[in-house]
Amino acid sequence: MLQKLYIRNYAIIDKLNISFDPHLNVITGETGAGKSIILGALSLILGERADTSVLIDREEKSIVEAHFHTEQNEHFNSLLERAELDREAVTIIRREISATGKSRAFVNDTPVTLALLNELTSALVDLHRQFDNHALDEHAFMFEVMDAVAESQPMLVHYRSGYARYKQLQAAYRELTGQQEQWQKEADYKQFLFDELEQAAFRPAEIEEAEQLLKQLSHAEQISTVLQTVYTAMEEGEQPFNNELKRLYQQLQSIGNVLPDAAGLAERMHSALLELRDIASELDRLQQQIDLDPGRLQQLQDRTDLGYRLLKKHGAQHTDELLAIHRRLADELMQQSNAGQRLQEMQQEIERCAAKLQQEAAAISKKRTARADAFSAQVNHLLGLVGMPNASLRIDITPGTQLQEYGTDQIAFLWDANKSGKFLPVQKTASGGELSRIMLCIKALTAKALALPTLIFDEVDAGISGEAARQVGILLRSLSDFHQVLCITHQPQVAAKGTQHYYVYKAAEGKEQIKTRVRLLGADERVKAIAQMIGGAEPSEAAMENARELVG
Repeated sequence: MLQKLYIRNYAIIDKLNISFDPHLNVITGETGAGKSIILGALSLILGERADTSVLIDREEKSIVEAHFHTEQNEHFNSLLERAELDREAVTIIRREISATGKSRAFVNDTPVTLALLNELTSALVDLHRQFDNHALDEHAFMFEVMDAVAESQPMLVHYRSGYARYKQLQAAYRELTGQQEQWQKEADYKQFLFDELEQAAFRPAEIEEAEQLLKQLSHAEQISTVLQTVYTAMEEGEQPFNNELKRLYQQLQSIGNVLPDAAGLAERMHSALLELRDIASELDRLQQQIDLDPGRLQQLQDRTDLGYRLLKKHGAQHTDELLAIHRRLADELMQQSNAGQRLQEMQQEIERCAAKLQQEAAAISKKRTARADAFSAQVNHLLGLVGMPNASLRIDITPGTQLQEYGTDQIAFLWDANKSGKFLPVQKTASGGELSRIMLCIKALTAKALALPTLIFDEVDAGISGEAARQVGILLRSLSDFHQVLCITHQPQVAAKGTQHYYVYKAAEGKEQIKTRVRLLGADERVKAIAQMIGGAEPSEAAMENARELVG
């Protein structure tokens, strides 16, 4: 719901602040007073482009700001979430136009593009202007109308849930088919890579361990010589070091009885002797383990060469990465072998889903078709009341087989303005005024069932008067019981039905400055304004009485 509209420095409006009623807001005033200028400013909020010609003061920017109560507007809030914008109970939309022609748009102080602004505000405002009525061009609107009158919305909600699942299945099937085709192209190469790694059969960290062992074996003779030399010096030489240390230990031990300190030193020497003999044993063991077999050396060299080649080929750094690549290739080859079976299962699931959707779509189509003629008759009755007695709207529903978001039907709203018997698409043949009244009749009949944004009608009553204008007012008032309506009108019969009445006028300010002003009329002012619409600037008592009667 539109709560407030603020306009500054736009055309002949220097500053304007309007608060709106939740029901029927009528706007009246003399031709040229600025009613359409207000709509033009509001159009900026809806995402229309603007130029610098709208600026009064070239030194100041033009600002149009609208406050909408959006807490319960789930469609709008879902659009906000999709655009990653903050959700607020009251959404503030602002347009700014600078003297340089630069235009900026904001939603809750966040900059947005005009395209996004247009998408968002389509869920907030439905603007019906002469030669600017697009609702009947929208495919979805016709289905929404027919499902409202046929009371098939619950069935459609269930159908659309299944249809979304159907589209997801189709997308997944296409993706898997594409993957399978790509896999097939790469299958032989992947199998070759897998077989190569499978045949190599590396164990974890094997390449790194082989590399270290290879370094040792490459220096086996040097290592063996050093180990043997040290061992011999300690245990097997002409004067083994350990034997000499043992003799020295025994001499110290012999004087321990007379020199207690020598006994302590002897014990320490004995400990050192035990450690050195253990070291000699370890040297002998290591020397015995040294492999001088050239065949073993070649085997390790071949293994590391294979490992280095595969590491380089796969861009890996160590053995465990190669093993991970091996596992991944195994998984991909397994998926490929299972893809055919999975595709067959998905195809069967898609066919089952399509068959169920066809049944649901047929049931929805049956309900729509059953109500089409009666609804057309209701619309045509109202069209007669609002000044188009010779016009006729026909709704054609053609069942099809192609599943789509709203079922399988094709819906056309056809129009014959003069009982010619030739029905053509309404959006191509009806005039702007006719379209506005058609939409008014349709929305009045579906107001309770349809979730509609703020509805704005610009001179929907153009070219009619008397009883037809009164009926337009009645329809607008009934529509406003369920939705907020703004209506610019020149007809007293329409103005009298408003729950809030705004009067637009021009006021002279300063030297040769004419500004647009808007005043919310009180009860007495409203009667007088309607009387002036009936009888001119100085209405007679009869006109005043007529106005009081219209206001009721």
